[in-house]
Parts: sequence; structure tokens; C-alpha cells
Amino acid sequence: MPKKLVVIGAGMASGRMLEELVEKAGGQYDITLFGAEPVGNYDRIMLSPVLAGDKVFQDIITHDAAWYEANGITCRFGEAVVKIDRRAKQVISAKGATPFDKLVVATGSASFFIPVSGNELPGVVGFRDYGDVEHMLEAAQKPGGKAVIIGGGLLGLEAAAALKARGMAVTVLHLMGHLMDRQLDPTAGYLLEKEFKRRGIRVICNAHTNAILGNERVEAVLLEDNATYEADLVVMAAGIRPETRIAQDAGVRVERGIVVDDQMITSDPDILAIGECVEHDERVFGLVAPLYEMARVAAAHLASNHDATFSYGETPTKLKVTGINLFSVGDFSDGLDREEVTLRDTTKGVYKRVVLTDDRIIGVVLYGDVTDGSWFHELIRNKTDISSMRETLIYGQAHQNGGDFDPIAAVAALPDEAEICGCNGICKGQIVEAIRDKGLTTLNEVRAHSKASASCGTCTGLVENLMAATLGDEYTDNTVQPICTCSKLPHGDVRRLIRAKSLKSIPAVMQELEWSTYDGCAKCRPALNYYLLADWPGEYQDDQQSRFVNERLHANIQKDGTFSVVPRMWGGMTNAAELRAIADVVDKFDIPSVHLTGGQRIDLFGVQKKDLPAVWSDLSAAGMVSGHAYAKGLRTVKTCVGSDWCHLGTQDSTGLGVRLEKFLWGSWAPHKLKLAVSGCPRNCAEATCKDFGVVCVDSGYEIHYAGAAGLDIQGTTKLTTVKTEDEVVEISAAMIQMYREQGYYLERIYKWAERIGHETVHAKILDDLEGRRAYFERFVYSQKFAQSDPWVERVSGTDKREFKPMTEIKLEAAE
Repeated sequence: MPKKLVVIGAGMASGRMLEELVEKAGGQYDITLFGAEPVGNYDRIMLSPVLAGDKVFQDIITHDAAWYEANGITCRFGEAVVKIDRRAKQVISAKGATPFDKLVVATGSASFFIPVSGNELPGVVGFRDYGDVEHMLEAAQKPGGKAVIIGGGLLGLEAAAALKARGMAVTVLHLMGHLMDRQLDPTAGYLLEKEFKRRGIRVICNAHTNAILGNERVEAVLLEDNATYEADLVVMAAGIRPETRIAQDAGVRVERGIVVDDQMITSDPDILAIGECVEHDERVFGLVAPLYEMARVAAAHLASNHDATFSYGETPTKLKVTGINLFSVGDFSDGLDREEVTLRDTTKGVYKRVVLTDDRIIGVVLYGDVTDGSWFHELIRNKTDISSMRETLIYGQAHQNGGDFDPIAAVAALPDEAEICGCNGICKGQIVEAIRDKGLTTLNEVRAHSKASASCGTCTGLVENLMAATLGDEYTDNTVQPICTCSKLPHGDVRRLIRAKSLKSIPAVMQELEWSTYDGCAKCRPALNYYLLADWPGEYQDDQQSRFVNERLHANIQKDGTFSVVPRMWGGMTNAAELRAIADVVDKFDIPSVHLTGGQRIDLFGVQKKDLPAVWSDLSAAGMVSGHAYAKGLRTVKTCVGSDWCHLGTQDSTGLGVRLEKFLWGSWAPHKLKLAVSGCPRNCAEATCKDFGVVCVDSGYEIHYAGAAGLDIQGTTKLTTVKTEDEVVEISAAMIQMYREQGYYLERIYKWAERIGHETVHAKILDDLEGRRAYFERFVYSQKFAQSDPWVERVSGTDKREFKPMTEIKLEAAE
């Protein structure tokens, strides 16, 4: 019979421990996980990018409901444990007692609120969890809002940069003489302060807070020198304290933190502790790498491997603020027994300092250029004698051995225990093992399976070099290409920064993101126009001059300079009046070719440019609208006749196809979208090679996506089977919206799905019902501003007919 394991705290340490435990000892424990927050494990390191708008909360969830269910873990989220009864071996929450055989305490830490009057006023928050982020985001919505950050350490500066990006006026108050005084020397701290001031963030060092002022909520911060700084929001980032109260009340030994031995066992042999609440060898820990090592050791002990022990190595510090490169590790304080080597390049804003004792490096500070951070860190860990490279040491690894430097050979020479990804505590050996055991060949696959470079991304270059060293000739360089020659930024960074910096025009993007040309080019302007349309519906106005010629003229140009015109036929259906109108247009304008397309429409070839408005006008008078055959958006929804006519049809595939097309019509997308609905598994409408396909079956509707039948030929991936048309509509709109928000311009949906991973699509669209509904609602909102019929707009300047996308529908609750 499985033993009962209770875990208190759903933070990063407990999440990693549970991963290790279910892999090593699956089935040995009946696991119950308590978390005071209403959500499960997530990557708290990435709260800063969420606050800045670079990510959304769903992006940083590390374990979703499906993972807990698959591993038999009972989740008690939003339910705080208030007492540990060691004698009865129970934990007590508001809902009663839960027994345990083994208990893991992972209660983390709490923000330290400096003891001054007013520190409990509404508007004074810490920066430890997503609840804090929500409070800050609410304050940032106020126009002209002012934020004061108390503390110029890692968290304080990340909060300052994020709130500035959200539009707030930000002041940082730091007690010591330079920023990040525990991680940086005064010179690096000065450079950091200079950069923050350049970004419009006020920095006050040697700032002693005397009081927080306000009546019903915070209004200002008062310093000891009587300087006053107005504030709608005060963020306490002056430090953290291990959360030990529940263990202390239970009689477990506590000093600064919960005291543990090398196997993470407390003074009670049946209680373990891990994470920021822990004290080991008279030290407490706030960085993630040692927390993950604790998780590994605790999981090994619970799985009866008592040889695993915890040991601590110096962990590098990195700042997660876009555009600021900073790295520090070790001891770089002054001392008589020490010497230092420094390099300053004021033009490039580069500063490097290496501190030595007895020809061994004990500390490194890098600002501006952190390329050699991992190399220096390895020299510290290995206590390498650097006397032979003393003269060239400060110039980095590339200048050793006569300058004959191969970065791939360098990473290959690292030992297996060398840390590659500091955010997730991933060493070289783990990545190599994942590549070889799972046959990984792309960066995204390595990220998905090992988590290396999946957080802040600063180790991406190292991971790619390691892949090249491991795979040899099988490795394909996955270097991300810039959006165009006008910019150094790839599509993903451009999309992220448009949202993070609230950029709402093409000139604003080019100015803020440092485009090398004044007006862009034919490659970047269409992409920027799409990204702005997708991110700011109703605010950004479509720039027709930033579109390709086909989209500007609402027809497809042909090789002889004439155009083809394709009227829309909803779900492939037409009638005598529409066919008669088409025939009349063909005769009237002497159109030489009429072609039946594979998308169940009629294409009129050879239309003269001067005749386009008149052709559109005549077709519009017959009730027909543009088929958007030129658009990066919905093209067609192909159908078979389904149950209306076919004795094999299981559902009304034609009716569903028409409904989907009228609902989705007019939506812009990164690339063209083709849909199909087949009435039975015989698949006459070829739904299993479309961007999005539906196959009707007796029990309902199979939903497929990410097929291709062009240069790349591949079948779709089946997503799920649902019972109702309403579910089909909701899932289709949600997935298309997810693609619209994440896809790169001119990236087909199947390439997007491969890039982000089919597991991610499944998790966001099927497992996260609230998230799916949010995607759906954003799609519905954006459709208010979608394309109307451009033919009528071009002829009359307005479109008063009822052909807007049909978004006003009521959906039944999905089962």
C-alpha cells in the first residue's frame, strides 16, 4: 500500500521535487499537495517578464491540471496548512486534518516589509507571487501612476523596469551606496544605475525610508532627510525572510530557516524541508539552482536513495531586464590577500572585473558583455590555476591558447556537472542525456524536454553549441533570423516588445526598437502591420500601404498583369442567382477564364485592373462578398454535403462549414487559413490536410489541426473529439486566436505548432478551459474590427450590409 506523502507549498522547489519523485518512485506514494495560492506550481523567476508584459501567466505554469492528474497527485490549492501535528502525523487546514507518513515543508519565503509606519497601507505590496503581480498590474492601469520601489536588488530592479514598461513613473530607493550591492561592485553598480536613469527611472541611493504616508491607501514615501516621493504603489523589495512559522510552531528546529541535514531531513526524521525556507550549514538560499538541488536530494531520499547529499556551490546572478547584460559570481570584496584584473570600455559600456587569490579566481563581475560568464564560473568551481593565462585572462576564453577558439569545442570540453541553465538548474550532462535518449534535434525540443534555456533565454547560445557538439553532422543550425535587414531582432522579440512597450504604430516600433532604416522595407512593414493589428484591435488602424499588392487591390495579380477575382461561397454552397450573376459579369467584362478552385469556389481570371471596382460592384449587387483569396487570413471552408444528402453522412457538415466560415470570416492571421468539414470518416472534404479540419463521426466531431498540402505535405494532428457544434466553434476560434497571437508573420499554422510544441497547444486549448475561453473571447472582440467586405468599401467607401463576421452567437457550456 502506498505511503502517504504530504507536501506543503506549491513553489518551484516542490514542483521540481515532485517531478523527480514520480520519475524515481512512481506509485510508492499517495501524494497530497497543499498550496496557499489558488494556482499550482509555476516559474516564479518569470514573474518579472509577466509583470513587464513579455509573458502571460499561462506561459510560466510548470505543471498543469493534466500533469497532476496523470501522476495521481491530489491538489489542495487555495488551502493553507495552519498546523503540523507531529504526534498524530497530520497537517491541519481549514478543511480538517490530512494524515502523512512523510511530510515535505516547502513554504518558501515572504517579502521583508521594513518596519516603518504605513507599511500595511493598501497599495504597499511585496514581489513574491502572482497575487503581488496582479496588485501591481492593477496599479499600473491608472493613467499617470507613480510607483516607488524600496530596494535596489534583483527583484526591485526587475519590478522597476517592468512597471516603467507599463507606463508608470518609477522611483527606486536603495539603502546602500550602489545598486545590487550584494552582487555587484561599485563600478558595475554605477553603470547599472546610469542605464536605469537613461530609461527614465529615478534612482536614489543611500535612501533611508522613514515612513510610508497615506490615509486610506498609500500616497507617498518619506525619507529620513525629509525628501518625499509621491506613490500610488509601493513595492517592498528590501529582502526576503524564510517562512518558518508552521515548522517552528510544530517544534521542528528553526534558526534563520528550517534546519536540515545533507539529505534535507529536519530534526524530525519524517519531515523534510526544501527551498527558501531552509537553512543548511548555517546558510539560507534565494537563488533557484540550490533550490533545485535540494529538490533532487529530497526526491532521492524519498525514493530510498540515501546516498544523495546536498552541497552548495556559488550561483551566478543575472538580471532579467531586456537590454541589460549583467553577470556576477563569487567573492569580489576588497582584501589585502587579493588582486584584481579589470577592463573598461566606456564607448561600448563594457566593464569586467576578475578577483584573484593565489592564482585562482574567487569572484567575477561582468557588465555589458557577459559572453564569458559560464567560462569564468567554471574556472571558479574547478579552482583552476590561471597563472599560465594571467596576461590574457580578462579578454575571455576566445583569447586563450593563441586565440584559436572554437566555442563548440569549448562547451564539449566542459564536465557533465557544469551548469548550463542557471534558471532551471540544468547541467551539461542532463541536456546531453536528453538529446541522446529522446532523439532531440531542435532547440525547441531541448527546451521542452530538459527546460534548458526555456526561462530567461540567456543560455540559448550555450545550449545550441552543446547541441552541435553532441549531434555533430546531424545538428541543424537553429539560429533565429532577424525579421529583415532593417533590424537585428527576430520575429519573436518584435512581437514580445510591441506588447511589452505598448508600441501602437509602425513609426513607434521602428524608433523604439532601433530600426536601421527610416521607413522599413517590403519585408518588415507587412509583418509589423499584422502584429499591430493583432495586438491592438480597435486601436491600431490598418495601414494599406504596408500590405502586399494583392491585399491592397483585393485581387490576385497574375503573370500578365491582369487580376483574378474570387467571390466567397459560404461552405462551398451557391445558388442560381449567384451563378447567374457570375455569368453576367464574365460576359459583361469579357473575362477570358473561369476556373473551379479546389476550395469549392469560382475564380475569374484575366480581369483588367481598371475593371476591378465595376466587377466587385456587380457581384456585390448580387449579394456576394470577397473570398479573400489574396488574404493572410481565412480563405475557404471546404465541405461535403454531409447528412443532408449523403447516406453515409453522420452530421450536417455543410451547415457547420457555413457556420464556421461566417463566424471566422474577415479575421487577419499570420498566413492563409484553409478549413474543411467532412461529413464522415471517408473524408471527402479532405479535412485531414487542412490548417484546421473537422471530421464528423457518429458520436460528434473530431477536431484536427496543422495539416499541409503544399510544398510540405503532412496530415493533421488530431486534437480531440467533441459532442456539439458549439464546442467546435469555440475550439476553432480559440486555436486560431492563439495562432494569431503567437505566430510569426508568414508562418503557417503547422510550422507554428511545431515551433511551440503540440503539447503546448493541447495544454492551452484542451486542459486550460478558462484560458481557452479567454482566447475565444479575445477572438470575438477582435472580430468587431475585422475586415468588412473590401469590395464594397473600395466602391462606395462604406459597407452597410450584414456581412460582418458573425460573432454574436451563444455557446452551450462545453462538457
